Amino acid sequence: MRISFCQALLTGAIILNLLILYYVSRAQQQMMEKRREQSKGLKKASLPVAGLGAMGNLVGGSIVGGAKMGGLEANMRGPRVTILVLEFEDFENYVGDVARSFLRQRPELPFLAVAESPPYPPLALPEGARLLVLSPSPDQPPQTHRPEFNVQTEFVLLVPDGVELDHGRQIERLIRELEGEGGGPVRLVAAPVLTRSAVQCLHLRVNLREWTATYTPAASGSSGSVCTALQGDAVVLIRTEDLFNLSVPLGRPLMSSLFVQTSLRGWKVKLLEGPSFSASHRPLFSSAHNQWKADSRLKDATNHLMRSFGLKRVVLPDGRDQWFGCSKETARCFGTVRDDTPEYLYLERWTPPCCMRSLRETTKYVINILENSGVRYWLEGGSLLGAARHQDIIPWDYDVDLGIYLEDIPNCDYLKNLDSGSLVDANGYVWERAVEGDFYRVQYSEANHLHVDLWPFYPRNGVMTKDTWTEHKQDVEFPEHFLQPLVPMQFAGITAYGPNNHRAFLELKFGEGVIENPQYPNPAKKRLDRSRTLGP
Repeated sequence: MRISFCQALLTGAIILNLLILYYVSRAQQQMMEKRREQSKGLKKASLPVAGLGAMGNLVGGSIVGGAKMGGLEANMRGPRVTILVLEFEDFENYVGDVARSFLRQRPELPFLAVAESPPYPPLALPEGARLLVLSPSPDQPPQTHRPEFNVQTEFVLLVPDGVELDHGRQIERLIRELEGEGGGPVRLVAAPVLTRSAVQCLHLRVNLREWTATYTPAASGSSGSVCTALQGDAVVLIRTEDLFNLSVPLGRPLMSSLFVQTSLRGWKVKLLEGPSFSASHRPLFSSAHNQWKADSRLKDATNHLMRSFGLKRVVLPDGRDQWFGCSKETARCFGTVRDDTPEYLYLERWTPPCCMRSLRETTKYVINILENSGVRYWLEGGSLLGAARHQDIIPWDYDVDLGIYLEDIPNCDYLKNLDSGSLVDANGYVWERAVEGDFYRVQYSEANHLHVDLWPFYPRNGVMTKDTWTEHKQDVEFPEHFLQPLVPMQFAGITAYGPNNHRAFLELKFGEGVIENPQYPNPAKKRLDRSRTLGP
């Protein structure tokens, strides 16, 4: 068989790509081995040096036995920490001053300013400081832009813009504190920056299944606070290996990105009472306009970070909510549902909290209109099941179902004229007759299609029935006595109405024990792991 020129060219390109991938992987492996060797060497160097006895213990930059050993330490084992500044703005920053301050006290330490793209105007960095640009360039090898290839030390010190180093012992104190924690849960050590607002120690609980991060204040201890997140200006020390084992080691905003990831790993941060770092450049921005620009960029970066991490709701320490999901003006967080299994279930997540909030809002709105219009309704299907189990919408459900009396439809102005088309009411809700069957749907908005379905039934010989049916489990006939009378039930933050014997009603439609045995709508596609139903 003859091989054409194009086939040969394609084969050569594939082989070349495989070779490049191989050598990049080898380079990464060698880098990690080098770090491990450095770590072993550093542990050996911390022992007394032969010939010096008890007078020869090396404590970086301190005076031991009457002799200053900082220079000897640096010469024997090299710098242990890289200074890294990430969060600064192109249009106004003090990165050059930060570099000069640190290198004046500790000229042997590597100093990296890290930016997503080349800063403009360019940074004026002193000798000994380097700029690392994270965005790739087509004419450069990949390691040029990857921070793990540019940090050769055991530790990384994450420093905010405008911070100054008063004396070298500040860094050594942080290193000693982190080493003193051994292999315990404290994997970061932080020192406050002296500013007008003090840094605060927080507890952070991240629940990815519920798309939520919750911050609460943490109590201070006598020798410093141990917690899972910080709020405010702080200098943070972390082992290089730990930093680059994070999925996003240098995300922005740095504190939010860092502590979301470390808290999910069970790591803690120790906030020391001292040494404090000074910051003469506070506030950072000289004009209200620059402050506005910085605040806008911070907001954009936070939105991008939370969406990339799959966090739709952040509960702040004061109890206020920040939302990063859908709204009335945007599409809902998930697409068309297929096989009764929304896409988020395949990600081991439940209904996003922003969607749940919108469903509750739509439910309250629709029920209020039905009650004021004299339309008899009852909680149906999965919504009744949610009321029985949770007094709320089922945590993984994506719509709300209500049954209504067909004969009451003329009582409601929004329903009686919906033979075709749709109606957008004054509050932006969309009322329509569903194209899939003989029922009605009320959508949250024209953009956001979260909805409440209204299923019309009529009585015939004591049985509630319909003229057309769908494949939904709840869409079956049932005795009218379940609705005589309707009884109040707590649901979605309000008092709604449901069948008078909801257990028998639900078991008629879904089977015996359905309340006590939760399951996803289509177990053939995705089954609920019941061991996690009560967990975070």
